[in-house]
This record gives sequence, C-alpha cells and structure tokens, in this order.
Amino acid sequence: MGLFDMIRGEFVDIIEWLDDTRTTLAWRFPRYDNEIKNGAELIVREGQQAVFVYRGQLADKYGPGHYTLTTENMPIMSTLQGWKHGFNSPFRSEVYFINTRAVTDMRWGTPQPVTVRDPDFRMVQIRANGTANVRVTDIEVFLRQMIGTNGEVDADVLSEMLRNNVALSFSDMVLASGLGAIDLQGRQVELSGKLQEFVGQRLAPFGVGVEQVTMTISLPEEIQQAMTRGVARGVEAGGFMNNVDLNRYQQMQAADAMLAAAQNPGGGMGAAMQAGMGVVLGGQMAGAMQGSYAQPQQQAPAPQAPQPVAPPLPGQQPFHFDNGGQAAGPYPVDQLRQFVASGQLTRDTNVWTEGMPGWAPASTVPALQTLFAAPPPLPGTPPPLPPQ
Repeated sequence: MGLFDMIRGEFVDIIEWLDDTRTTLAWRFPRYDNEIKNGAELIVREGQQAVFVYRGQLADKYGPGHYTLTTENMPIMSTLQGWKHGFNSPFRSEVYFINTRAVTDMRWGTPQPVTVRDPDFRMVQIRANGTANVRVTDIEVFLRQMIGTNGEVDADVLSEMLRNNVALSFSDMVLASGLGAIDLQGRQVELSGKLQEFVGQRLAPFGVGVEQVTMTISLPEEIQQAMTRGVARGVEAGGFMNNVDLNRYQQMQAADAMLAAAQNPGGGMGAAMQAGMGVVLGGQMAGAMQGSYAQPQQQAPAPQAPQPVAPPLPGQQPFHFDNGGQAAGPYPVDQLRQFVASGQLTRDTNVWTEGMPGWAPASTVPALQTLFAAPPPLPGTPPPLPPQ
C-alpha cells in the first residue's frame, strides 16, 4: 500500500446505509478510528434518518437526501466543536442511521391469563393475542433509551419490549372498559383501537409509536361449553359452578352420555338406553324447570262448564217451562219431575212444546198431568173423612 492509499484510508468520504432487511431499527456507521473530512458526502435514503452524535450529545439530524458536509449544514456540530470560522480539518463523530419505516406484523400475546369480572360467569380468566405495527417516532429518545452504546438494534429487541408492555396495556384496557368476558370477545375489533392507545402510552417513553393493533380474545374451554349448552350463570374462576347451575350442567352431561350410549349399538346397553332415555330426560328436565323458575302466582279457578242435558228418552216429548220469566228447557217429562219436587214447576206454571199453539198451564197438558197426581194412600191408612 502506497502513501496515498494510507492517507485515503484514514478519512471517510461517503456516509450511507444500505439496508435490505427491513427489520433493523438503528445502525451505527462503522467509522472505527477514521475521521470524517470536510466536504464528505452523506446519503440518506427514503425511510431513514441520519443523526450525528458527538461525545454522547445529539448533534445534527438529516432526513432523506444527498448532503455535502460543511459548516453551513452542520450548525449544531459547529457549535459543539467550536468551529467559529468553519472547519478545514477532519473531525470525529458517530453517525447513526434510524429506520423510520413501520415494522409490521409484530406478534404479541398475554403470557398469563387476565382475570375479568363477568356478570354472567362471575370471575373468568381470558387470554389475548394479536399483531402490532410500530415505528420509531422520537429519534432522540430512541437513541438514549434503546441504542445506548449498541452498534445495532433490530426488531427482536423491540418485539420483546412490545410483548411485555402490551400484556400490561391489555389489563389496563379491560379494567377501564368495565365489560364482561362475553362482551369483550364480542367487541374485540372495536376495542383494538382502545388497546392501541394504551400500548402507545407505554411505548412513548422509548420513542416508539404504535400505528395499529389487532386483538383476538380467547375464553376458557369450559366457558365456551357452557355457552354452547345455554348455561347462563355460575362458572367461577377456574371453571367451577354454583350448586344450581352445576346440577343443570351435570344433567346436560348425563344427557349427552345417554345419547352417545344409545347411538353405540355395540356397547350392549344401546337398546336399554334408548328405551329409558325419554323417561330419565323427562324427569330431569321437569326437575330442572321446577327449580329454575319462581313460584307461580295463584290463579282464579276456571269457571265450571254447564252440565250437559241428557237427551230425552225415546217416546218422551220435551217441554219448555217458564222459570221466572225465562224459558227453561227443553226437558223430557221424567226430568221435569225434579223441578216439580223442587217447586220450580207447579200446576200453574206455563209450559210449551212443539205442536202447542201457545203457552198453557202444566196441569192442562195431558202429558204432564201425571206429574201432579197425588200418590195413593199407604196400605192400612184410613181414607180421609168427607168434608162436613
């Protein structure tokens, strides 16, 4: 190597970052012991920002573009270096390139279940997972909090930080929503925006912003089974039920077991299960319904239907009679005897039957005269005395 090559190798002429991974968030230009000379070229591509750091202090920042490093476009570095009249000699400085593109589809999940108070299922432990899109939003904060003395920061470091903070943010979001487990699962798309706000608040001190969060909430298996079977209350944390709903749940499980046995002809008890299944299920469902509903209110007795009137015997002509101004009947002759005995029908009571021109006293109708005939005297009874 000649003298000219040695001199050329001591100075940096072009500063740039060629990155094709899209997962590196920050990269320090490998200057080593070389110095940046006056008039060096700085190339910053789209989705990048370049930052000069001099002795731990943040100096000039550059967005996408092509720059020639002079005193005019390095005002902060000129102040730090004390270049009152410009600089002609090379200088030492660290140069960091920051990826300002969004890092997408970063997966997250709750490492431990989150306990939720639910109005239907008491205390429920739920889990959640999803993806997030993040971006470096504050370069100065990101340099201090995430880079430090590291020469490179990739998405794995940010992914671990995201998982730790999104789990805490999910707990905060659930508590702030005041919703039960079922409502949380039903509104998880809507609540993803709320979760994004909570995660953004936790990542802002690291210079990182959150652009989008997707969320999927998972309920315990026993809760899903209870929902499938229509059990409305009673699942405690850990999958236990109260006494009432536990009985219902066991009855449903017994019904499933009987159905499975009845559908298994090789089990030896399929026919017996089919024969008795209806009786058993009917008794269980009746007991469950009796214990589930409140005591019914006492109801007024239903009105008694009028007793049907027997049709007249063959050869007996039915008659109507005047019962207090209302036509009663028709009744056969034999049935009219009870009205005579009760005093409702007398000799003078008007009666009528088909074929009569009009109403007439009962005593004048030949067919009814036997109703009013006096019974003969009992044997041994002396005849009545003639009137004096």
